[in-house]
Amino acid sequence: MLSNIGIPGLVIVLVIALIIFGPSKLPEIGRAIGRTLSEFKSATKGLVNDTEKEEENENKAALRAVKKEG
Repeated sequence: MLSNIGIPGLVIVLVIALIIFGPSKLPEIGRAIGRTLSEFKSATKGLVNDTEKEEENENKAALRAVKKEG
């Protein structure tokens, strides 16, 4: 959906946002969006790291079980 916007569509969206919110509110909105995206990115990285650690621990436990049997 968003991949079809292009440069002209982006300009139109920005002009509409400028009209609706005014020039004084746009920097605040931009900062809020930036903070939200950075928090989302860090949370996503945390989830990926947790999943990788869990998989690593499961693999280590499986290797220990195999070594005990052998």
